[in-house]
Amino acid sequence: MSYPDLIEDEATLDEIMTRPAEPVVELMRGLEGDILILGINGKMGLSLGRLAVRAIEEAGVDKKVIGVSRFSDHAGRQKLEAWGVKTIQCDLLDADEVAGLPEVPNIIFMAGRKFGTQGSPELTWAMNTLVPARVCDVYKNSRIVAFSTGNVYPFTPVESGGATEDVTPDPVGDYAQSCLGREMIFTYYSHNIPVLLFRLNYAIDLRYGVLNDLAQKVLNGKVIDLEMGYVNIIWQGDANAQALRCLPLCSSPARPLNITGPKTMSIRSLATELGRHLGCAPVFEGQESKNALLNNSWQATELFGPPNVDVEALIRWTAHWIKIGGPSLNKPTHFEVRSGKF
Repeated sequence: MSYPDLIEDEATLDEIMTRPAEPVVELMRGLEGDILILGINGKMGLSLGRLAVRAIEEAGVDKKVIGVSRFSDHAGRQKLEAWGVKTIQCDLLDADEVAGLPEVPNIIFMAGRKFGTQGSPELTWAMNTLVPARVCDVYKNSRIVAFSTGNVYPFTPVESGGATEDVTPDPVGDYAQSCLGREMIFTYYSHNIPVLLFRLNYAIDLRYGVLNDLAQKVLNGKVIDLEMGYVNIIWQGDANAQALRCLPLCSSPARPLNITGPKTMSIRSLATELGRHLGCAPVFEGQESKNALLNNSWQATELFGPPNVDVEALIRWTAHWIKIGGPSLNKPTHFEVRSGKF
């Protein structure tokens, strides 16, 4: 699959991010039934929905993609409908509303809460544990790819290559603990429902993500704290494609799978390279710790191959996007937080 050297506008960005590679098209040819995406109106859900629709169209099969959300952002709903996603407004904390959702065999669960946890941890725990239980009570005859996070792992030594799926979770802070709680709910129900725990970090969309955070700081001369000195990143288009390809991999009991790029990336090096493209020298403070929140994705790489978009392209695209004043979601990742407080 070929990509442009630079991305100039949102229409092009959305088109590129949702181009289905042949493995995703082939998946749709063999997958039985429709696809329901819960929590579709978040950062990744819009592009995931469009990717699924495009793959179905290219596969030439009769299948619907249904997106569920509160849709407090009506613009997102309008985009999805224009792209061919059937939308349903639903408060997933409301058991009666969840019970009224259509029966669908393939579920991608993206609902959850992270930012604002410090202000109201009880809402974060409710979203991240009660909602999965209500969904599992309704979808007893489905398979579920449940989005999770590498935040469930403890910090690991940088030279280790990151936590593998065999590492025992040891989350820091209410958000990460509630994410492990979400996994435990899905694992409990997975003895009867096939589930895959999609442990992702960090997805890159030029409008947000670790590279956007760094590029904004480099361009504006803001200090970059190096204590959390290493991260993993993956192009959002690749992460979405892998989420769809995980549907046949759901199992009983639940299977965890780390999703990210295959390399451990240095924050210092990423910022320096972004600065080279932007014509600005980054401003650093502190020193890199010997451990970080790192996610080893060798299993996913064995299953799906390496990501289609490499880090060099992501750096080049992001720097150009920031330089031309491309739109931002203004949702920093806070990747540098080591306390678990979001």
